[in-house]
Amino acid sequence: MIRILIVDDNAIVRRGLKQILSGEGDISVVGEASNAEEMLGLVREKPCDVVVMDVSMPDRSGLDALKELKREQPKLPILVMSVYPEDRYGVQALKLGASGYVSKESAAEELVEAIQKVVTGKEYVSPSLADELTLDVSTGTRRPPHETLSQRERQILSLLASGKSISEIADGLGVGAKTISMYRSRILEKMHMRSTAELIRYAVHHQLEN
Repeated sequence: MIRILIVDDNAIVRRGLKQILSGEGDISVVGEASNAEEMLGLVREKPCDVVVMDVSMPDRSGLDALKELKREQPKLPILVMSVYPEDRYGVQALKLGASGYVSKESAAEELVEAIQKVVTGKEYVSPSLADELTLDVSTGTRRPPHETLSQRERQILSLLASGKSISEIADGLGVGAKTISMYRSRILEKMHMRSTAELIRYAVHHQLEN
């Protein structure tokens, strides 16, 4: 029996993943966590064979949580899932020790196969991610972090770097301050930064401000 720990802050997503796995006689979900701290606590207390975790965490970067988990459990296979395309986080997740990367869009088709592969000590890599890995190795370079942002995210990053506040940006774009705060959080996550000050320093260095 393959014991699975599911980590996702969305209860509906966790329920959906359990449903995907429910028809597999050799797979059992032994625990659920909604954030990194819960995940680390459960892994310490309850043995499992594979961790299936979202790259987006409410309490810290999912990639930071991945690194911490690998430090504590270097042999535990970790299968990373995300709504983001593989070329955005897949290569980095594998470099940090993940055993595989699955897009949530393809979870219904790939999750079981991915789990069965990583539990044997192998990596699960989709054809598109394999292409990204080949490119990464052959060129020795990766895209700058800001190139992973959407057009609207780049716009908001530029406005932040120019010294505008959340409320000023919201007024200028005709949206609510909560919306801009959500975009800022998403930008921080995508660029693996912890504060607006880091974003501003990066943007100024790369001449991204308006």
